[in-house]
Amino acid sequence: MNIVVCIKQVPDTTDVKINPETNTLIREGVASIINPFDVYALEEAVRLKEKFGGTVNVLSMGPPQVDASLREAISVGADEAYLLSDRAFAGADTLATAYTLAAGIRKLGGADVILMGRQAIDGDTGQVGPEVAENLSIPHLTDIKKIESLEADGTAVVQRMLEEGYVRIKVKLPIVMTVVKEINEPRLPSLRGKMNAKKKEITVWGAADIEVDPQRLGLTGSPTQVVKIFTPPKPSGGKIFEGGVTESVAELLSELKKAGLAVGAGKGE
Repeated sequence: MNIVVCIKQVPDTTDVKINPETNTLIREGVASIINPFDVYALEEAVRLKEKFGGTVNVLSMGPPQVDASLREAISVGADEAYLLSDRAFAGADTLATAYTLAAGIRKLGGADVILMGRQAIDGDTGQVGPEVAENLSIPHLTDIKKIESLEADGTAVVQRMLEEGYVRIKVKLPIVMTVVKEINEPRLPSLRGKMNAKKKEITVWGAADIEVDPQRLGLTGSPTQVVKIFTPPKPSGGKIFEGGVTESVAELLSELKKAGLAVGAGKGE
């Protein structure tokens, strides 16, 4: 079983600063972590390896400092880690990112199962997983809360989370799946894992190593253009209703009627 986990390093802060010229995140000098949803994908990959055998390869795209996150992935059970790092990748939107990650996965020889978090906390698009699958021409499933089994016939049975409950689906491998936090409880790295991660060699690939079209990379390959970024003004006015639920609801309805917004307000009342 060949499993690939795509992880993203994100800022460990809500105080994000933007480069006014490029409208991209300023990552220098900001503490970074593995995207929280990707941590669950990594844990699930290690569990699958422990149960069914195989290898777990971790892949990420970003600047050299992503090395720290890849070593963290090794410390909790991943076998090998690969970093796609090149100035040509900078400024990529989800389309260019997915294209680059897919090229990295091909360089790895493909995978039976490709896992990643449902979304990144710095972008919240949830688009990269499905786009990677499209680039690889394989199926994808999002919001996976449980992988029940991997069968000898090259299929898997999974549970996809819905707003109310879940649906069980049988899928054919290879496949890309994005996971939700309900899927497991991530482990902490062991001392042996930390020592292994410290001495592990991280493979770094640039654009020339993964056979890509330069016009589909980074800002050049990103049809999504950020024209302007600004902090919305804080809302002013408003009213806080204090007291019990019944009293607060009654007071709210009274205010809505005064404003002509409540049902039944207006003519003929």
